[in-house]
Amino acid sequence: MPLEPTDARSLPTTPADILIVDDVPENIRLLSIILDAKGYQTRKATNGNTALRAVEAMLPSLILLDIRMPQMSGYEVCQQLKSNPRTAEIPIIFLSAADEIADKVEAFNVGGADYITKPFHVEEVLARVHHQLTILAAHNTIRELNSQLEARVKERTQQLEMANELLTEMAFRDGLTHLPNRTLLMQQLHTVLSEYRANLKQQFAVLYLDCDRFKTVNDSLGHQAGDELLIAISQRLQSVLGQADGLFRLGGDEFVILLTNLADSKTATQMAERVLNHFAVPFLLREREIFISLSIGVVFSSTSYQDSEVLLRDAATAMYRAKALGKDQYQCFELSMYEFAWQRLQLETDLRKALQQQELVLYYQPIIDLMTEKMTGVEALVRWMHPEQGLIPPDQFIPIAEETGLILKLGLWALQEACYQLRQWQRERVAGPAFTLSVNVSAYQFAQSNFVEQLDKILADTQVDPHCLKLEITETVIMQNVSSAAEVIAKLQERAIQLSIDDFGTGYSSLNYLHSFPIDMLKIDRSFTQRLHHKNSSLGLVTAIVQIAKTMGIAIVAEGIETNEQLAQLKLLGCNYGQGYLFAKPLPARELFDFLPMAHLTSCHQMP
Repeated sequence: MPLEPTDARSLPTTPADILIVDDVPENIRLLSIILDAKGYQTRKATNGNTALRAVEAMLPSLILLDIRMPQMSGYEVCQQLKSNPRTAEIPIIFLSAADEIADKVEAFNVGGADYITKPFHVEEVLARVHHQLTILAAHNTIRELNSQLEARVKERTQQLEMANELLTEMAFRDGLTHLPNRTLLMQQLHTVLSEYRANLKQQFAVLYLDCDRFKTVNDSLGHQAGDELLIAISQRLQSVLGQADGLFRLGGDEFVILLTNLADSKTATQMAERVLNHFAVPFLLREREIFISLSIGVVFSSTSYQDSEVLLRDAATAMYRAKALGKDQYQCFELSMYEFAWQRLQLETDLRKALQQQELVLYYQPIIDLMTEKMTGVEALVRWMHPEQGLIPPDQFIPIAEETGLILKLGLWALQEACYQLRQWQRERVAGPAFTLSVNVSAYQFAQSNFVEQLDKILADTQVDPHCLKLEITETVIMQNVSSAAEVIAKLQERAIQLSIDDFGTGYSSLNYLHSFPIDMLKIDRSFTQRLHHKNSSLGLVTAIVQIAKTMGIAIVAEGIETNEQLAQLKLLGCNYGQGYLFAKPLPARELFDFLPMAHLTSCHQMP
């Protein structure tokens, strides 16, 4: 009796057993709730060794594996599983907060089946889990059919063809847009590279496309609307391309265009320009006009490429360069881009280690009363003493800390370390009760719901009087979320903690918030101070800032004072305070008071 064909789209009747591996219990709990609600069985492991033991005890259907874990990373766990024939076929979906192309490439290199970026979206987790389980079910179906076909080849030929067609569709087509997917792209790239090596005249180009600010659509209209927009985007891209060109969806809002048989590189850049022009027209989504721009990275055929993954990596690197330069444009790959991306990735890795190994230190730059030329306080500045590269300036690692979230840990450490140092100076009677400490606070710190509570704890632990502390924020911190900022500023005022606006004149420069919030001090950016002379327009701007501050009863600090001419001009304008190399560069705590002439020190002998 002939067997009925098994539908590879149907999952087994028994619930799939999913192993969740993450060192953050909250992530495990969230994923368990999501998957249990859909009828899956879940098991949990909080580290790599536990995960390996759990797999050995009972093979799971699927593994959700965090990349960044102590002792053993997700990459190492995956490599061990893939090296064992018994566990090699278990599909592994990597979980990571990192969204860099290098992380994704590494995940697929070690054998990962898919990649989910934190924070999780419920629909994405369920869709990707279901997709992998469906593929697994399809593979099981094929194996079952093949074993039966040994005895009944003729009878099962039609069923085998049906199953293979379905498996091909699932393996090589994107389920949402029905475009060829990443798997098929990699095969095509391998073929194109081989043909190019055989005949250098068969030039090609790869265009890596990413939608700018697509997350805004999902956040405002929902993921279903986002899916509708992705379908519309794929259709518009197809309308731009010719029949000989290939369009692929990598996942999310990323697409790839493969151009073959090119006469010259100009054809590829013209295609990039044509795509950008077509996306200047808005999409009509649920009776709304939605504008979506693209950032495009372009890679041309070259004999240096032997691997399709490297080719795609470089295209993505060029795309990220286009984003960094302002979005809605294309950039052609250059070797310097990869070197920069690699150095940046290495710097991020080193920064994570630096926070653990106490390589970060605080330097202190004096703040001087310009009338008396005596030091009234200091600004704490973070410095990184890299064990191999030496002193790394903050403009190289602070942006990385902000993008990766490390700024929260770094900022909390800086606040605590600076307050402990101030208290030490007070005990040593080199700093009086009026001596102030200025500490920079990032927008990410200021937006934390527990920021004020953290501040209270630091002040309690260090026994620093709150009125000695000045927090420096930029104008952007206030303007990004006015209501939230107002609440935090009110709490700071209750505690007598002073607030200073750093880099004034370079951001929003809205006078409205100066009226609305209790600001104690404005800091004139060093770019204005360094151009300060009689014939420069900066003089008029600095004059205006000083007058505004005087009218509103706000003190002024000028940064970057390096010459006596600048100092004289600032005194003439009535600027209250200043800091810069004319007085002292930022110094380690142990050198600060030894370096400065005694004339620059405030009297510290009144301290009880």
